[in-house]
Amino acid sequence: MESSSLWGVLGQASNVAQLVPGGTMRDSFLVNGVAFKKTFSYAGFEQQPKKFLSPKILLLNIELELKSEKENAEIRLSDPLQYQSIVDAEWNIIYDKLDKCVKSGAKIVLSRLAIGDLATQYFADRDIFCAGRVAEEDLQRVAAATGGTVQTSVNNVIDEVLGTCEVFEERQVGNERFNIFSGCPSGQTATIVLRGGADQFIEEAERSLHDAIMIVRRALKNSTVVPGGGAIDMEISKYLRQHARTIAGKSQFFVNSFAKALEVIPRQLCDNAGFDATDVLNKLRQKHASGEGANFGVDINTGGIADSFANFVWEPAVVKINAINAATEAACLILSVDETVKNPKSESAQGDAAASAMAGRGGGAMRGRGGRGMRRR
Repeated sequence: MESSSLWGVLGQASNVAQLVPGGTMRDSFLVNGVAFKKTFSYAGFEQQPKKFLSPKILLLNIELELKSEKENAEIRLSDPLQYQSIVDAEWNIIYDKLDKCVKSGAKIVLSRLAIGDLATQYFADRDIFCAGRVAEEDLQRVAAATGGTVQTSVNNVIDEVLGTCEVFEERQVGNERFNIFSGCPSGQTATIVLRGGADQFIEEAERSLHDAIMIVRRALKNSTVVPGGGAIDMEISKYLRQHARTIAGKSQFFVNSFAKALEVIPRQLCDNAGFDATDVLNKLRQKHASGEGANFGVDINTGGIADSFANFVWEPAVVKINAINAATEAACLILSVDETVKNPKSESAQGDAAASAMAGRGGGAMRGRGGRGMRRR
């Protein structure tokens, strides 16, 4: 995807990840449009075309199948010939709907409700792709991306309510089949299809990818960024340690403790990457104390330190500010607790119950051993 299109996608935040077990993580791919799993299909689906170029797309919220009568339905006929007219009327209604769909010029018909076997075969004979029981969310995404409008009737379908895209295809991905709409003209939307050997790996990749996308999205909305990799945390820690030396009294210990707490971020990064946290933190302290290493943070590729800003490891400043504010407020809230109120009766009752239970188990065990090990007289 082009960078400008990617920025639009991130700005709109209309990204959806589809998880497909099997394959490797490198088999994952990005769709510049909408993709969703193939829905249930009836006989005749195999004869439908699986790829179109610049097709018209009709989106429906109606059923295209013959419906059975209600259990308590009753029709009184005075002439047996009237029964055939009723059957013919039902078929005429469904054929009229299908014929109007074909005359609209659409090559792809999607419906939130069922599209039966009759309609599936009817569309297949006319080189039209159809899919019924499409999820509401997927149908709305297709409508927003292709510029179409969901219709509750097939009467007077005009070109303005039809959507379009550059390419539509149904593709096999692992054990699943996907309907893919790419090159959509309206709105910036994208779908990421994630592959992996196990569900746990795919879910973890989805969480990591979601966090990364949200960080980039926040950076686009708030252009101020700071170096990541623990660089900004070490720089603030160095500043607080220097400021603590100018404070006389016990407050100096509080400021130093706050500065030490900020080193948790680079330390945790080292632990997660399997590096020696003590060695890396010593290097960071020395580099930041020299006055020339304000942008230096943990380099997880080499196990040392590197210029995070030059390596494009950035964090939105607003995210870091909110994190520090939230952590500070949480610490102040805990410190503001002077005393915890307990119910002595409740504690004593629980203690007695636990003691009696232990005594019961112990006594039973002793009796059991005594009964088995001693000769009866």
